[in-house]
Amino acid sequence: MAAAPVEYTIGGVKINFPCKAYPSQLAMMNSIIRGLNNGQHCLLESPTGSGKSLALLCSALAWQQAHSADCKKPEVATPCQCVCHNRNAHPTFSSTASKPPLVDLPREGTSAQPWKPTLCSRLSEKIQASLSNGEQDDDFKIDGKRIRTTGTEQKSSKRRCLERGVIYIDDDDEEEEHLERPVPGAQSWTMELNSGARADSCQSQPQCCVSAPQTHGSGRKKIPKIFFGTRTHKQITQIARELKRTLYSTVPMTILSSRDHTCVHPEVVPHANRNERCKELLEAKNGLSCRYYHNVHKMRDQNTLQWVHGLHHAWDIEDLVRLGGKLRSCAYYAARELMQDACIVFCPYNYLLDPLIRESMEINLKEQIVVLDEAHNIEDCARESASYTLNQAQLLLARDEIDGMVTHNIRRDQHRPLLAFCCSLANCNSLEEREYESSCKVWTGTEILGIFHALGITADTFSLLQKNLAAVLEKEERIGLVNGREDTVQVPTISSNTQSMLKSLFMVLEFLFRQNCRFADDYRVALQQSFMWTTQQDLPDAQGFFARPQRRRQSTRTKTLVHTLSFWCLNPAVAFSDLSDSVRSIVLTSGTLSPMGSFSSELGIKFSIQLEANHVISKSQVWVGTIGAGPQGRKLCATFQHAETFAFQDEVGALLLKVCHTVSRGVLCFLPSYKMLDKLRDRWINTGLWDKLEEQKTVITEPRGGGKGDFDELLQTYYEAIRGTAANNGALLVAVCRGKVSEGLDFTDDNARAVVTIGIPFPNIKDLQVELKMKYNDKHAKSRGLLPGGRWYEIQAYRALNQALGRCIRHRNDWGALILVDDRFRTNPNKYITGLSKWVRQLVRHHDTFTGAMQSLESFSQCQRGAVETFEERPSQAAPQYPSPSTSTSPSPEIITPHKPSDSQLARPNLHTEMQSANSESRLCGPRLTEQHWDEQMSDCCF
Repeated sequence: MAAAPVEYTIGGVKINFPCKAYPSQLAMMNSIIRGLNNGQHCLLESPTGSGKSLALLCSALAWQQAHSADCKKPEVATPCQCVCHNRNAHPTFSSTASKPPLVDLPREGTSAQPWKPTLCSRLSEKIQASLSNGEQDDDFKIDGKRIRTTGTEQKSSKRRCLERGVIYIDDDDEEEEHLERPVPGAQSWTMELNSGARADSCQSQPQCCVSAPQTHGSGRKKIPKIFFGTRTHKQITQIARELKRTLYSTVPMTILSSRDHTCVHPEVVPHANRNERCKELLEAKNGLSCRYYHNVHKMRDQNTLQWVHGLHHAWDIEDLVRLGGKLRSCAYYAARELMQDACIVFCPYNYLLDPLIRESMEINLKEQIVVLDEAHNIEDCARESASYTLNQAQLLLARDEIDGMVTHNIRRDQHRPLLAFCCSLANCNSLEEREYESSCKVWTGTEILGIFHALGITADTFSLLQKNLAAVLEKEERIGLVNGREDTVQVPTISSNTQSMLKSLFMVLEFLFRQNCRFADDYRVALQQSFMWTTQQDLPDAQGFFARPQRRRQSTRTKTLVHTLSFWCLNPAVAFSDLSDSVRSIVLTSGTLSPMGSFSSELGIKFSIQLEANHVISKSQVWVGTIGAGPQGRKLCATFQHAETFAFQDEVGALLLKVCHTVSRGVLCFLPSYKMLDKLRDRWINTGLWDKLEEQKTVITEPRGGGKGDFDELLQTYYEAIRGTAANNGALLVAVCRGKVSEGLDFTDDNARAVVTIGIPFPNIKDLQVELKMKYNDKHAKSRGLLPGGRWYEIQAYRALNQALGRCIRHRNDWGALILVDDRFRTNPNKYITGLSKWVRQLVRHHDTFTGAMQSLESFSQCQRGAVETFEERPSQAAPQYPSPSTSTSPSPEIITPHKPSDSQLARPNLHTEMQSANSESRLCGPRLTEQHWDEQMSDCCF
């Protein structure tokens, strides 16, 4: 039986929650509401499996709903006493207390009329107005209907509407009754879902009227959109599934993604480069156009999507793709059109950080709310968004292509400066030897600006380069001779690859020249020379025959010299400044933000509200132990020197074999790198240990790279091995920290009864970019409050380790073991244990011997399996009572238990939780939760 919904009141905002909330969820919702009310930024850590996604969605959407209700309230002002207003005033307007007051917002270009309570009176006034003004009769036009305009009007209208980022209040009761069907238990949003721009009603008032103060220049308050960013599209699927469980599932929404995920055109889907093929069809090259794009109007409206096509509740991108295939409509552009009227927009968070993607997707974040889930990688993503790397082949190809444009007199004046720019970059050839077969040269941002200045590229001339690039990308048609006859021909433009390269380079230069070169010292430019092995394509002999594979010579693989030019941003605050300077609030959440001290200094913004929530499980449900020695008693320290030895590799293999024998079902093993995975696999195959592992469990290794389909098939094999009843007891998945398996995948229940981590996943210390970042932090540690380079280096390892450990416990009744294999956890706990997540480090136990650790692990596993079997035999038994979280960190609010509601009250539960703002950023005010209330809450919790 599904849990009854509960209504909480937090900070004056009523939140409809689908069940009784955990204390950690209440703490999260309290922090989010405080942040949104005050326009502050939030940094919130809640362990994986504690229901943070549900708390995020419900609190943010509830605040948005309350904010929209405030926008509908008419401003209290002295009524106008002029003749025209006294004549049109209606005495019953203020008496309609049962419905929220609504604002009349006429369409753009029409004369505004005072409010009339009936449709007939409004139509009558329109007739009188049209007869008096001599205008054409337009009474039979559908009010508020979106008409897809053509050409420049459509583009400009779309841009104007997007720049506003506004959801308008409905002005038509009759449309609202037909289009908004009530959902049981849900409050109506009563917001205008039409995107057509409308003029303010005060524009047609007589001169005698004194107009009221305007808001945002149009008399309407903005309702902020919620941009919900996640790391991957798979995580968006999980978030949409959570949203569907709430009473906010009918909120207008959209999901932004690439053509690879949304294109349904049969001629584009099989194409290797879908973006190129799509653009060719849009430009109608070869006389063919995209019929799917011309049918976007069938599914670009929120009302039509919900009530005509049946997507009433929260939907996934796959639902939109299926609908697009059914209607022969473009799901990619429909999702972008739906953004105009959406209250919440889901997308990967690089769509919000990358300035080029924001411009391409027409995302306007001014005064909006940005929620970034799984934000433990946000610093790396921000740095990558402001960086760019190109190789010599790309640069020379672009140079030759632009040179061809100049030679053929195609927009010669605009192409010449771009050609000179490419030639200047191509002439950078001063290298210094770094290590065997590699050389490099590194410039600071200030030094590279000096080089550009000597080449004539300054802040002023760069703006001219930007104008030249925009000019050469414009579509233009001219009169020319085609087969001896005059006809219109399109002016050639540079290829999309060259366009992308120049746009990315100019994006970096724009950051370098911005605000009087403010970010120049945050960049390093590296020219690197290295060798890579390439495989030559087979060529036929003189007779046109190819050699058989077994007769081919090994010399087909050749060593090729590669030059790359990298513009590296070492300060994530550079890209994040575009967000922090414009948005209303930023909410960063993850289960593995610890240690949290670096986020404020690295991202350059102040997180006024921070929270480190407790887990929802009891201590008896998780076994956390460190093991510093293997079955043979050899010390296990996964440093580079030890990991290369056969003794270490054999000892790790014997340890993993014993864990697989002790723990049933699914076991995950995470290694620091793919290099170690390859070495261990080769060693175990040679020694026969791999066969012994396969006798215990089905062994699967995470592939390096590969397609999405191959990876999904691998996971399906893993799940089937666990569900199956084969002789082997479950499956072992050997993966890599920072890989696909460690990020965002849900290994619930039997899919991960144990997580084994080998070593500590530090980044490659020999990587040039890592080395430069550490030196950068050391230089600015005191002046900017950055972490020292060594501390930053350690934190990168801890976050990757915490993310891998979070794959195990996924819900309140889940259980599992976390096994940290490395002697450094025991010998130096103050350094290595403190970097773990709060809920993990509180439970860590060090084991002196391997035998003692395995005995403890076996006892824990048997106890948990017995508890599960007992629970399955006695389903009516009450759920176990769990102790409340530590009151020293987050005391719980008082829960006022209501009486059982009647049937008529089920739609709107009358359980209220009053929560007030706390002085401490991570505390909730109010009395402690009593043991009785805690037991009642925990027995019915869900997320």
